[in-house]
Amino acid sequence: MSRIQQTFTRLAGEGRKALIPFITAGDPNPEMTLPLMQALVAGGADIIELGVPFSDPMADGPTIQRASERALAAGMSMRRVLDIVRSFRATGDQTPVVLMGYANPIEAMGVEPFVKATAEAGADGVLVVDYPPEECRGFAESCRAGGLDPIFLLAPTSTEKRFEDVAAVGGGYIYYVSLKGVTGSATLDLDEVARRIPAIREKVGMPVGVGFGIRDGATAAKIAALADAVVIGSRIIEEIESSAPGEAPSRVTAFLRGVREAMDAAGGAR
Repeated sequence: MSRIQQTFTRLAGEGRKALIPFITAGDPNPEMTLPLMQALVAGGADIIELGVPFSDPMADGPTIQRASERALAAGMSMRRVLDIVRSFRATGDQTPVVLMGYANPIEAMGVEPFVKATAEAGADGVLVVDYPPEECRGFAESCRAGGLDPIFLLAPTSTEKRFEDVAAVGGGYIYYVSLKGVTGSATLDLDEVARRIPAIREKVGMPVGVGFGIRDGATAAKIAALADAVVIGSRIIEEIESSAPGEAPSRVTAFLRGVREAMDAAGGAR
């Protein structure tokens, strides 16, 4: 059982839902990423999604695009992202880490070298936005062979055929994109989420995390009542952007702790 699966099993036994924050590796600078990852854990993160910066992040809104631009300008690369993961693991922290990004940096590195290096660094899963499940069985098999969970997206427009494709190759959890738009969008239809989650669980048979458009503890608590995990990214990046030098970790911890407390106070019951 992977670290990600163990986390969901433990949380289910505790009657709690997973909190999965996202940050971009290298934003605002490479030296700050490890302290920010530790700040996320201090704030109550159960799994960390670590963005691999890319020059054309098509699924991301302007906030995360700016984060990628800052990271790339600071010299971030896939190798440096893996160095940060390795440093995180060297601290002894066992919080699962999922690399989230796009196909181009992986293809440039080569799938097999990427999987080997990512597993050796201590990551637990990979979510590649532009790898459609029906076209990357080989990639998913390589991930599993290397001890990584291949995580896939589903959206409000996903068909039952796409559910089946994801069920055949996915692992760890499903990332359900809660709206038709990019990250950071403000319109979140809770009724639509409530309608879709049971069908996804039935067809896919994995925990379902919901992201896009979750910006505060109150909304996170409502999502936790419907899904197995809450994913927050753009709102955290905004905390980083607006922080004075050196203050970002403490502000991120404080924000995330409020979200965690709201989720736990609501019980996160289905």
